Amino acid sequence: MENKETSRKNKDKEKTKVKIKDFEKLTTVGLGSFGRVRLCRHKKTNKIYVMKILKKYEIIKQKQVDHVFSEYNILGVINHPFIVKLIGLNFEDPQYLYLILEYIQGGELFTLLRTKNTFPVDQTRFYIAHIITIFEYLHSKNIIYRDLKPENILINKNGYLKLTDFGFAKYLDNEKTYTLCGTPEYLAPEIILNKGHGKAVDWWTMGILLFEMLVGIDPFSDDDPMRTYQKIVKGKIHFPKDINKDAKSLIKHLLTADTTKRYGCLKNGVKDILNHRFFNNFDWKNFVFLKMPAPYIPPIKSEADTSNFEKYPDSDKESPSIDKKNDPFLNWQ
Repeated sequence: MENKETSRKNKDKEKTKVKIKDFEKLTTVGLGSFGRVRLCRHKKTNKIYVMKILKKYEIIKQKQVDHVFSEYNILGVINHPFIVKLIGLNFEDPQYLYLILEYIQGGELFTLLRTKNTFPVDQTRFYIAHIITIFEYLHSKNIIYRDLKPENILINKNGYLKLTDFGFAKYLDNEKTYTLCGTPEYLAPEIILNKGHGKAVDWWTMGILLFEMLVGIDPFSDDDPMRTYQKIVKGKIHFPKDINKDAKSLIKHLLTADTTKRYGCLKNGVKDILNHRFFNNFDWKNFVFLKMPAPYIPPIKSEADTSNFEKYPDSDKESPSIDKKNDPFLNWQ
């Protein structure tokens, strides 16, 4: 019988045999700062994946090399049912980096939320439970995520969620980091004020997401990012009169500027959130084992169905090549 070490070596051997030409590139299902995400098919097995194609030139130009390496390294070591899996087949050429990831057919939570405008309390509770377990897992590995928003959350075929896009994720123990990154409406006040930040920023972003799912807009929304920042620092939240009182209480505990008082950061850690009355009678055991009925099941016709994603035009514009002597990604694989 094959032992674990032999099995791992055989899998690694298989990976080295796979090349970019073994994949057929299909429809674009997402666009980003450095490139696009395309559906792809492995020609030999006919399995469907997504291929994240990143422009080396843009990454280097925008000084994001460290962030890209960080995303690659973090995705390579994490394994959680609510996080998109890196398949482990990765390539590079003089123009692009390629990451092969599992394909989540249900589309972005962003699309569903914009369609529905708001979610009922039970559906919101179900979705927030995913984020709690994800952050508990990541923080246990000293990883902060820093980019929670509906666009980075995908819906699996079973109605459960998968977090994607780890471009701003970072290893961080008890020290602080000072990089300004994230989506303006979701930034914690300590990031805006450049006080240095850590794991506490993730719990703040969860408070923003909780509010947005129930109300349909983030609590500090403004057309001008600078006014958004001012509102965040001021910290005044205007709750609708009909908002669920338990959700309102949890949001207040999460959107607390003082990180020594923010839920998720206190002595009891995540337990303060799990034990909050918003989760009274929530069946955590069935949820964790994926036995809780999902409030929404996305319509999916086939393994390669892209109907739950927005349609994006293809581009014929090629990215400039990078000379080997200036290429920090030569040992990407």
